[in-house]
Amino acid sequence: MIKVLFFAQLREKLDCSQLDVPLTAASNAPFTVADLKAQLASKGDAWQSVFTDPQVLSALNQIMCNNDVVLTNSDEVAFFPPVTGG
Repeated sequence: MIKVLFFAQLREKLDCSQLDVPLTAASNAPFTVADLKAQLASKGDAWQSVFTDPQVLSALNQIMCNNDVVLTNSDEVAFFPPVTGG
C-alpha cells in the first residue's frame, strides 16, 4: 500500500485528506508518481482536474520529487499546490 496525502486546496477540492492506494504495477514495469496521478485522475472530475494540473507538486517520503520517481510498498506520497514565499 501507498499512503497518499492531500494538502491545502487539494484536500478541500477532493474532500479527502488521505487514502491508501494498492501498489499496482503492470507486469514488471515500475509504478511511478505519474502512474499514481493517472490512477487518481480516473476517480472523477475533481480528481482529474487536480491530477492533470502540471503545477501540482509531489513529495515522496517527505522529499520533493518528480513524476518519474518509482514507488514501492509503504511509501508515503503527498500532493500539494504550488507555494509562494516572500
